[in-house]
Amino acid sequence: MIDTHTHLYASQFDADRAEMMARAQEAGVEKVFLPNIDSSTIDGMLQLEKEYPNFCYPMMGLHPTSVKENYQEELAIVQKYLFERKFVAVGEIGVDLYWDKTFKEQQIDAFLAQAKWAEELDIPIIIHARNSLDILIELVKGIKSPKVRGIFHCFTGSSVQAKRIVDLGFLLGIGGVLTFKNAKLRDEIKDIPLGSLVLETDSPYLTPAPFRGKRNESSYVKYVLEHLAETRGLAPKIVEKQTTENAEKLFFGTKS
Repeated sequence: MIDTHTHLYASQFDADRAEMMARAQEAGVEKVFLPNIDSSTIDGMLQLEKEYPNFCYPMMGLHPTSVKENYQEELAIVQKYLFERKFVAVGEIGVDLYWDKTFKEQQIDAFLAQAKWAEELDIPIIIHARNSLDILIELVKGIKSPKVRGIFHCFTGSSVQAKRIVDLGFLLGIGGVLTFKNAKLRDEIKDIPLGSLVLETDSPYLTPAPFRGKRNESSYVKYVLEHLAETRGLAPKIVEKQTTENAEKLFFGTKS
């Protein structure tokens, strides 16, 4: 399994990070992809890459909730890192209108700037879309570049939105929400091909059932896998193989 989106550098793991990493590997997780938040998270993220080579793969980007008055300074740091060394993706980037709409235009500006860098570097983008899915679908559509590809992380939209995203050549990141009781997501993605889905946890957030209310971690991606397999009437091994291949192809241009 591959956890395509997990914040394992977060302070919530400071007390037991090594044990948590071991649990993930024992559960069958072979790679984890780390999205950046802002300049405050870079050092911790890169330290994990150093400590867990070929397991932890960092991205570089400015999260929309970190877009404030100084966002141009933060973007300059992102740009410096992106063009100094290799990253697997630009992320996570996007628009978040859930908490605050004050910096909506600045979030859009930051998203487009970072998407342009990803296009120049020919690497994927990882999109955070909270209360902004239609806005981001239109922004991606407007870029009109075959090089712009990636994942709409933590997808919880409608079947119509899911189809639009897949038609743009993007993947849907499916996480713990799929396991929630009464989750509409099961029906919304039932007709989406397995080749357009990848697994994620968004640890330490969005913990799947049966651990809702507790800290999430990468080993729990197996519950998302099992639930996706069950809802599709497929053997978990089939879902595991396909979603792993999807992630490998996106991030490395290869199949596992």
